[in-house]
Amino acid sequence: CLCSGLSREPRSRAVEQVHLRCTEGSLEWMYPARALRVVLEPNLSSAQHTTVCIKPASDFQGASIYVERAGQLHLVLSEAEGARPHHVSCFSAHRPQRVALFLQASPQRDISRRTASFQYELLSNQSPAGPDFKKMALAEAMCRPCDNVELLMAICSSDFVVKGSIRNVSHDAENHMSRVDVSVQKVYRQKNRIFQRDEGSGEWRGPIRTLLQCKVKKGGGDFLFTGNEHFGEAWLGCAPRFKDFMFVYWAARERGANPCEFELN
Repeated sequence: CLCSGLSREPRSRAVEQVHLRCTEGSLEWMYPARALRVVLEPNLSSAQHTTVCIKPASDFQGASIYVERAGQLHLVLSEAEGARPHHVSCFSAHRPQRVALFLQASPQRDISRRTASFQYELLSNQSPAGPDFKKMALAEAMCRPCDNVELLMAICSSDFVVKGSIRNVSHDAENHMSRVDVSVQKVYRQKNRIFQRDEGSGEWRGPIRTLLQCKVKKGGGDFLFTGNEHFGEAWLGCAPRFKDFMFVYWAARERGANPCEFELN
């Protein structure tokens, strides 16, 4: 969706409004002036509770983003926060079928080009959201180990499933994230091309993100990495040692308890 603050008469005080009907997408507001109301109203009739996450572009400037709640505006993303790389703001949506964002243009004296652009995703929650507005961590990343049922479901429903080892772990304290660089032996599934073959070495590699609070450390051996993609990045879900995964999978398969067939060859 592309919107321009210069699309109306300079003296107009009307608030321009746009409707976005996808569960994920992006908006680019060029030359932001006055205000823009963005209504997210996808078909989420089956979702009881939803988390909305917003990731500003690296050159985000010229506006702040608010969410409307009971006739009041609550700040989600300030213009200053938009300049931080990888910064993601999330909040609970009380009405998942209709979430209203309000973009307020920052005062400026010149007409130099500014662009307030961001990506958004709507995520279904597994537990009820609290009544108070709050910013939440991205993508329900789980720091605890997955149990066997969660692991078997992860290989069926995750955006990516790869076998590999940990090359390096780096931490970004400012953005509360860790990055796990993975050497990949086998790509079972990936939604997009996050894991790619290195032209020099011929080795498959890719980065996986997780929350800093999970305290991920480098460990030896092979793992089965699973997780989901958010804003074009892989976020860690279940990651057992590969030999442990094999034991769980074959035991479930013998009992007929595996929720899906998984191609191991």
